[in-house]
Amino acid sequence: MTAPAPRSLGLPASPCADALRAELLARWAEPHRRYHTTAHLDAVLAAVEPLAGHAADAHAVRLAAWFHDAVYEGRAGWDEERSAQLAWSRLTACGAPDALVREVARLVRVTATHAYEPGDANAAVLCDADLSVLGGARPAYSAYARAVREEYREVPEALFRAGRAQVLRRLLDRPRLYGTATGRELWEARARDNLAGELAALT
Repeated sequence: MTAPAPRSLGLPASPCADALRAELLARWAEPHRRYHTTAHLDAVLAAVEPLAGHAADAHAVRLAAWFHDAVYEGRAGWDEERSAQLAWSRLTACGAPDALVREVARLVRVTATHAYEPGDANAAVLCDADLSVLGGARPAYSAYARAVREEYREVPEALFRAGRAQVLRRLLDRPRLYGTATGRELWEARARDNLAGELAALT
């Protein structure tokens, strides 16, 4: 089957699906966002495609990508929970099957920590796609790092540097950044170089 176009929800055509797509695009385009924008949405959706064969339900993964930062206020954990609740209510209203709704909401919640059980193929694909930015070319990674700083522009520089360094160290301490073999092949080595470079600059 041909994969949905990058900005297709993959839901049956209906006024509800059209309205939901418009709502989600509007959310991703909110003016306070700097990194978690429609560009990030497009990048995650695109990154899902080379990984889709690893997923148990690629359709659920793509929908979760649409919703994973649909609510974004820069509040870790809270944003993901509200995004999962949004997915549950909107997909239910559009008549999506209960099992699909539950899986999408679950996957959105996983992105709060990017931690999941071994063998959770859908979560591995979504998290790898979400973290694919870490393995980008150096200019793209630098732009990502700047955009993250802009999203936390109200945080004093010293506090931001300390917090960001902690995040980077936590990532670098992982035995593997990516849960799929394809993700590791595509992004692991460059991601580690990028993270180490940013950490060195911060400290």
